[in-house]
Amino acid sequence: MPITTCIFDAYGTLFDVGAAARQAASEPEFAAIKDDWMVLAEHWRQKQLSYSWLRAVVGAHTDFWEVTRNGLDWALEKTGHDDDPALRERLLALYWELQAYPEVPQMLATLKQGGMNTAILSNGSPDMLEGAVSSAGIGEFLDTSLSVQSVGIFKPDARVYDLVGAHFGCAKNEVLFVSSNGWDAAAATGYGFTTAWVNRAVDPVDRLPWTPVHTLNDLTDIPKLAGL
Repeated sequence: MPITTCIFDAYGTLFDVGAAARQAASEPEFAAIKDDWMVLAEHWRQKQLSYSWLRAVVGAHTDFWEVTRNGLDWALEKTGHDDDPALRERLLALYWELQAYPEVPQMLATLKQGGMNTAILSNGSPDMLEGAVSSAGIGEFLDTSLSVQSVGIFKPDARVYDLVGAHFGCAKNEVLFVSSNGWDAAAATGYGFTTAWVNRAVDPVDRLPWTPVHTLNDLTDIPKLAGL
């Protein structure tokens, strides 16, 4: 069955999650992180993800913004920058203004011109996703943003992937699911989606029961994978 629906993870896939720390490091008042902003950003992202997994396992769901704040607080302490509340507030503010990767607008425009359904499926809360889509200026190319908040559990629980079929009325094998997280793409493969892992960091494949169907360096070739 041909692909009719292209679904994207948000953070790290469409939106550059390193941009907040990179921008803050370029501002004179936050020069303290100019040499280790990449380490800070990596710790922040990893804790954000790991806290979502742990909360899913123990049934302690919360808003993704709380998980994001908790991850940043850990990362700031780990890197020795937890004594600067202004830095914390700046980083959190910048997270609402993340930009899309350069190839994203044209890629999404091509999908829409080809008649594809397009959507975000994310751990992010609806207001976070609305802010990111607006800041990146890509709302005209997306049919909707689907948030885990509606089912009360984070990825990779199958109930999250169920949101796609429930919204679009499509079969699993009509969906191309795209994520920069290898574990997310792998779980979606196991669920029954055709998957593409955007491996910008050239990481090893996760040792899981499933592997992504496709692996890409960026999002440029997504329309081709969708059959356009």
